[in-house]
Amino acid sequence: MIALLSLLTWLYLFFAHGKFWQSAPELPPATPQEYPDVDIVVPARDEAYTIGRVIGSLLAQDYDGRFRVILVDDNSTDDTAALAGTATNLTIITLQTKPEDWSGKLWALNQGVAASNAPLLLFTDADIVHDPRHLSSLVAKLVQSNLALVSEMVRLNCTSLAERALVPAFVYFFQMLYPFNRVNDPLSSVAAAAGGTVLIRREALQRSGGIDAIKNSLIDDVALATSVKKSGSIFLGHSGLAASIRPYANFADIWRMISRTAFTQLRHSTGLLALTLLALTLVWLVPAAAVLFGHGWQFALGLVAFGLSAISYLPTLARYGRNRLWAFVLPLIALFYMAATFGSALNYWRGRGAHWKSRAYGTG
Repeated sequence: MIALLSLLTWLYLFFAHGKFWQSAPELPPATPQEYPDVDIVVPARDEAYTIGRVIGSLLAQDYDGRFRVILVDDNSTDDTAALAGTATNLTIITLQTKPEDWSGKLWALNQGVAASNAPLLLFTDADIVHDPRHLSSLVAKLVQSNLALVSEMVRLNCTSLAERALVPAFVYFFQMLYPFNRVNDPLSSVAAAAGGTVLIRREALQRSGGIDAIKNSLIDDVALATSVKKSGSIFLGHSGLAASIRPYANFADIWRMISRTAFTQLRHSTGLLALTLLALTLVWLVPAAAVLFGHGWQFALGLVAFGLSAISYLPTLARYGRNRLWAFVLPLIALFYMAATFGSALNYWRGRGAHWKSRAYGTG
């Protein structure tokens, strides 16, 4: 019965869950019909390693309208601001303090928004480099489709062994959690964004209550998209014109990245954690166990479920240029993410929280 339930779950996921596995859509390069002013807000904390390339790529945007880059240096302890360089359309804001009830990134974004005046705002991270056509393509989608917000999952760094094993799965699981087709459907309540690239209308941000309305959210991109979609249409896709250059050299780095917000995603609920781990066991571990140890119908049901899961992973593997054989170890990869999620809960219960950029998050 458990193997049958697992198969039924996979039949739903594969055929009725917004076609999440297609790893689409992707915004093509495009030229907008009009060129409204854009302010690009980049929150940065201790980003000396990446900031020069990031700001350089933003200043080099091929955009016929006026745009300005606002770098908000969030209490950095390195030379982030100095390494950003100088330009007539680059403004650098240096923060010295942060209110206790704000997350660091959102406080920096809020200060950047306060210093801006353009009708469009592009929020992007300090580890993302942009093709010169990127800003124009984002504006074209926002204007031509009359959207309130356009966001993209940028291509993540996928060089080290840990990244090759876990990064495509991170994107795949995000798509499963927030099917892009449903995010982009105005009639669906599903809302999400990828914080590395968010182009938003100022009026839509103000209508949703501004950054202040989500000031203590750790999963700020999803919180912002949820707020904005209540009064306007949004778009979430993949990007072929922007890429993260933040390295995750080993498995521990990715573990820390997951554990920082995983239990927050579950609203710090022990019940939701238990249900989530049970559901993930049903989806990922039961099919593999049925194939390895089952007999007769149990083996057959597990094989079909496992086959659907493997096939669903192939488009994401293709996006990252990974060998198809990685699909066969997806249950082990899922087990890593499950363990990191439980580790996130342990951190919270112990009152430690996760640490990111010398700050503690999610302490109990």
